Amino acid sequence: MNWYLHVLKNYATFSGRARRKEYWMFFLFNILISYGLEGVAIALGENGGIIFLIVATLYMLASIIPSLAIAVRRMHDVGKDWWYI
Repeated sequence: MNWYLHVLKNYATFSGRARRKEYWMFFLFNILISYGLEGVAIALGENGGIIFLIVATLYMLASIIPSLAIAVRRMHDVGKDWWYI
């Protein structure tokens, strides 16, 4: 969880490097949170689920910039340019 929070603290830092563990732990927690919110939305049905579906959509939109930033830093770590993403 510390790796996930570390990426969120550096959410707009496109310079530097990201180690393999940092990248994959962020990816893992990002997927778990997204699927968890969507799973709750599906389990609640139409009335209560719409709120969780909106929250899941907002979370996914909010995690676009940190995901791009960590991907760019990971490419720098393996010696590639950012456009390999």
